[in-house]
Amino acid sequence: MFDSEQEKYFDYTSVNVTDAEYEAYQELVYSVAGISLKEKKKPLLTGRLSKRLRYHKIRNYTDYLNLIKADAHEQQMMIDLVSTNETSFFREEKHFHFLENYVKNLDPRRGPFRIWSAACSSGMEAYTTAMVMAESGVKFHWEILGTDISTRIVEKARKALYPVDAANRIPQPYLKKYCMKGVRDMSGYMLIDKKIRSNATFRHMNLNEQPWPDIGLFDVIFLRNVMIYFDKPTKQCLINNIIQHLKSDGYLFVGHSENLLGIPTTLKTVQPSVYRKL
Repeated sequence: MFDSEQEKYFDYTSVNVTDAEYEAYQELVYSVAGISLKEKKKPLLTGRLSKRLRYHKIRNYTDYLNLIKADAHEQQMMIDLVSTNETSFFREEKHFHFLENYVKNLDPRRGPFRIWSAACSSGMEAYTTAMVMAESGVKFHWEILGTDISTRIVEKARKALYPVDAANRIPQPYLKKYCMKGVRDMSGYMLIDKKIRSNATFRHMNLNEQPWPDIGLFDVIFLRNVMIYFDKPTKQCLINNIIQHLKSDGYLFVGHSENLLGIPTTLKTVQPSVYRKL
C-alpha cells in the first residue's frame, strides 16, 4: 500500500496495459459498443483511462477491468472515454445541399418530416441539419433526433454551447441568423438559437445494443463516419436495424469514406454515400 504522500505523487499515466489486458478490453468494448479497437489504439486507451485509475486509486488495468464489469455506471464512463467524437458543423456539406434540394420539392401539406442523426456526437451535425431545414423555407413541421453512445457528449449536444472556433465552416448568413455570440463570462463561446434548438432532441443510445428503443420512423437518417469503427458483421447488423427505422423512399447518408459494398440491403445507391430505401 502507498501512504498518502506516495499516493499524491504516483504517476498513473505510467501504468502500462499488458497484451492480455488489452485483449480483454478489446473484447469488452466490442461486445458493448461494437467498436473494434486496433492494436495501434493502445496508447489512446491508456491515455484516456489513466484518469479513471487515478480517480479510483487503481494501479493496474486488470483491477479497473473488474470494476467496469461489475459497475454499469463506470462501464459507461469507460465507453464515453474511448469512443471517438470527431465532428464539425457542415461536415461533408454536399449532403446538406442534397437535403435542402430534396425537402424544397416535397408536398407542403405533408405530415411531420423526421430526421435522425444516429451518431450525433456533440450535436453539430444535428444543428447543421436544423439550420438547413429552417433556411429551406419549408412549411411543414420537421424534427430532428440526435443519439449517441456517449452520455457525456449527449449532454453537450443538449446545451448547444460551442467554442466560437467551431464556427469556421458555418456560412456567414447562417452564423448571423442561428448562432448567438457569448459576452462577458461566455466570451469565446456561441449558443445555437432557440428557434432551431427547439426542433432537436437528444438521447443516449447504443447502436450496438438490442433491442433498440421505440424511436419510430424517419424520412432521413444520417449514419456518417460510424461504420469505419465496425467490422463487417457489425456493419451488416447495424444496417439491417437502421433500415427498419427508415421510411419507404427515405434517404440514408453515410460518410464520404464509407459505402455499403458487400452488405446486402434494400437500399438503392443514389450517389456516392447517399442511399434510398426502395
